[in-house]
Amino acid sequence: MTFQNKTVFITGASRGIGKAIALRLAKEGANIVVAAKSVEEDPRLGGTIFSAAKEIEAAGGKALAVQVDIRNEEQIIHAVEKAVETFGGIDILVNNASAIQLTNTEQTPSKKFDLMFSINVRGTFLMTQHCIPHLKNSNNPHILTLSPPINLDAKWLNNHVAYTMSKYNMTMMALGWSGELKHYNIASNTLWPATTIATAAVQNLLGGDALVKMSRKPEILADAAYFILRKAASVCTGNNFIDEEVFKKENIHDLSKYDVTPGGQLYPDLFL
Repeated sequence: MTFQNKTVFITGASRGIGKAIALRLAKEGANIVVAAKSVEEDPRLGGTIFSAAKEIEAAGGKALAVQVDIRNEEQIIHAVEKAVETFGGIDILVNNASAIQLTNTEQTPSKKFDLMFSINVRGTFLMTQHCIPHLKNSNNPHILTLSPPINLDAKWLNNHVAYTMSKYNMTMMALGWSGELKHYNIASNTLWPATTIATAAVQNLLGGDALVKMSRKPEILADAAYFILRKAASVCTGNNFIDEEVFKKENIHDLSKYDVTPGGQLYPDLFL
């Protein structure tokens, strides 16, 4: 599949993994809907929907910057309508926006619990719900959700029950959509990294500079997404992809260019 003039709606696209995917597909001529909250730059996070849009257009794509908090259904509906009005439809939805809180049950405030479930679960559900009517009109529609494979062994759950539940919910929805939407040839898959990815969350919330140095660049997920999304939606659906496995299937084995620290030790992702 070619991405030329295809419209890709990406949540959380102002920075990090979302922006990396946007830039990768922009290089192929895609139209990118930059859907995120940031309209003023936070020095700790960097980037806004407007700065991301400029980078996307410089990379060769067309961009529509729309402020969207996916906890707000009215904002979702407005953003979807604006995307269709601007580009004529939606071909791909990337559910990237997510909230994280790596605390155990006693140390997880109800406010943080509600935040993760309102963004990761409810927001992802509503975002997809409102894109489905337009994805039905595409000739190769894809939904790609950034969430991990489900493993119910307690060791993957016990350190951060609330966060893990919210991310597993995203994966369950993605698998459910692969069956529900198969009749319409709408693909639904998940993608997750084998190692930590150098994002603002890793820098500010998880491990600071030390963990960033043991991480890979967001571009690894962008390239993996490219390989997934160019496949035929009718046959590539219902998968929980891990980035390294995607590259192996493409006969790409040297991933060192994605390392933040060339030749350095990499830190495995917390779900793997």
